[in-house]
Amino acid sequence: MDNRGIYLLLGSNLGNRLAHLANALQQLAAEAGCINQLSAIYETAPWGKTDQPPFLNQVIRISSSLTPENLLDTILAIEQTLGRRRQKKWAARTIDIDILFYHDQIIEHPNLTIPHPELPNRRFALEPLAEIAPHFVHPALQKTIEELLNECPDNLAVKKCYDLSMYKNL
Repeated sequence: MDNRGIYLLLGSNLGNRLAHLANALQQLAAEAGCINQLSAIYETAPWGKTDQPPFLNQVIRISSSLTPENLLDTILAIEQTLGRRRQKKWAARTIDIDILFYHDQIIEHPNLTIPHPELPNRRFALEPLAEIAPHFVHPALQKTIEELLNECPDNLAVKKCYDLSMYKNL
């Protein structure tokens, strides 16, 4: 089983959500590394703080020479450039970019935890991830993404709304 790949989750629920995702992809390709694969775009119910607009979410696989810490710094700068303002936890946002996996590494630092600790509980991340990496094995839980999705306790709505199959292998 190949557990190589850096997987990122992109999300937006403010303004022109589709444009925010496209701008994030453009910035990530320019500053973080090569985008190798991307899922369809899913419209998802908000998780955590539910009194806000629905999200558009997408998972991408990139290759990068950046360390996990440098990748996080780059992502935070991209989010800020694209209008992200961190005011309240789980608040509505123009763009959110999370590191789900950095190959098969397990990292626990004060500002960075990989794999993303809430991934097994978030259908909005697992559905698009399972689309492009169903057999990727979670390095801490030793379960595939497909298994995690089947066991996910989250039953919030996740609906594929833009199929980007023609762009999956860039």
